[in-house]
Amino acid sequence: MQDKILLIEDSVALAILLKTKLTDDTAAEIFHCESMETAIELMKEHRFTLALTGLTLPDASDGEVLNALEAYKVPTIVFTATVDEKARQHYAEKKIIDYIVKDGRRTVETVVKTVERILSNRQFTILVVDDAKAARSSLVEILTRQNFSVLEAHSGAEALDALAANPSVQLVITDYYMPDMDGYELTRRIRAKRSSEDLRVVGVSSSTDRMLSAHFLKAGASDFIYRPFVPEELQCRIDNNVETLKQLARLRELAARDHLTGLPNRRSFFDQASALLEAMKPGDRSSVAIIDIDHFKKINDTLGHSAGDKALKKLAQTLSTICKPGNHIAARIGGEEFALFLKGLDGQQAHAFCEALRLEIERNGQALSSADLALTISIGVVDVGPEGAIDQHLTAADQLLYIAKANGRNIVYSKLEAS
Repeated sequence: MQDKILLIEDSVALAILLKTKLTDDTAAEIFHCESMETAIELMKEHRFTLALTGLTLPDASDGEVLNALEAYKVPTIVFTATVDEKARQHYAEKKIIDYIVKDGRRTVETVVKTVERILSNRQFTILVVDDAKAARSSLVEILTRQNFSVLEAHSGAEALDALAANPSVQLVITDYYMPDMDGYELTRRIRAKRSSEDLRVVGVSSSTDRMLSAHFLKAGASDFIYRPFVPEELQCRIDNNVETLKQLARLRELAARDHLTGLPNRRSFFDQASALLEAMKPGDRSSVAIIDIDHFKKINDTLGHSAGDKALKKLAQTLSTICKPGNHIAARIGGEEFALFLKGLDGQQAHAFCEALRLEIERNGQALSSADLALTISIGVVDVGPEGAIDQHLTAADQLLYIAKANGRNIVYSKLEAS
């Protein structure tokens, strides 16, 4: 379902800038109005993911719009000219998501980044662990308002069960005092199975013992917060931990991808293919293929390296199209060489698959350039069982590829021809 954002702003210039930028940078549908009365009418008709509002409107000059937004349970981001302690307390009571101080040109950029953060929060699942229902519910309410998916556990044992049943959990917030195991022990047990690169743990406590934070961190926690929470501090700490997870995920993705084609690289192919081999049962068959672009050096020398890059990207795009995620694996393993793991295809089926791929590239290879130099490929393919390592299977496929190239290129060679 498409996100809907309610923008309440009587400044035409600011409203146009915000609506344009939000439309360009998010997939949300933006509804703009200039008064509280119109905002209420819109809230009667639509369910909004969040609202953006100023505090001074033609028919609500003293922040009354926050009461209306709270009544309709719309999470709200406020942009305002100034913020003092009284204003902060006011915002906390109205349970807004965040407030942004108007700062000229930066206002629009800050608002959009905040909206993007809130919309992306739904991708993260947080587990709240606390035996006190009131304390647990308070945290859940804050996190839900921030658009996170939230699970609850009232004990350490229940938390471990929840983590086992929900591997998508990426952040755990746990109290220290619990009847079955304290927060230290829970953190240690979590760390025995999941690293801080995969899951963040935040300890919380209302204790006055200032050493609790150090003990939690030594046990493997990523952060610690004392109760009662300062709402802004809680939000910033949660956001920082989520941003760390995002950055780590991006780094893992970059490390596993070939920078030019976007396909998995050699190391990633070995890891994924090895896992599929280990999952195979006796009698199961799959296949491994190595693909080489014919006369690739001639393409580079004749048409230039940009044409060579185009050829690599073209082949990679075709491989991505025919190798759907969760099924076959396609990777660039070096230079002009690509590898395939064809899950569940025996030798004959894999040969037919690779022949269809070869024909597809041959049919469209002339699109490489207007020059009389078409793109073609040679393929060596071998069927495999659960026995043997992936590097052994690649070596066998490479030997068949060598035979294909020796026999004129632009062909598929497998054990079918050899027999």
